[in-house]
Amino acid sequence: QLQLVESGGGLVQAGGSLRLSCAASGFSLDNYAVAWFRQAPGREREGVSCISSTGGSSKYADSVKGRFTISRDVAHTVYLQIDSLNFEDTGVYFCAAVAGSGPVSACFRYNYDYWGRGTQVTVSS
Repeated sequence: QLQLVESGGGLVQAGGSLRLSCAASGFSLDNYAVAWFRQAPGREREGVSCISSTGGSSKYADSVKGRFTISRDVAHTVYLQIDSLNFEDTGVYFCAAVAGSGPVSACFRYNYDYWGRGTQVTVSS
């Protein structure tokens, strides 16, 4: 079965850090651009970061620049390092993969081929 599986979420105090992982099962990610999205309670899903299939280009939403870092080991796993967590970061984080890669500037609008089920991130005081 071809799927993406997120992990690494949890309950963390404001100011803390988490490292989320997105692993591919049943296929290799080496020709896929990957993005992270999040959805907070009562809010629409939003793109937070994406990385090209080669790892050479990335994009961040303005709200997370300087605090989130996306990386990949090309074929298998994409990571999202989240530092200086704040309450607005609470939500379910999803990863998504799309074959090929266009300009990362448009990555939040791609029609993604695969989605994970998400991992919950909760920031507490």
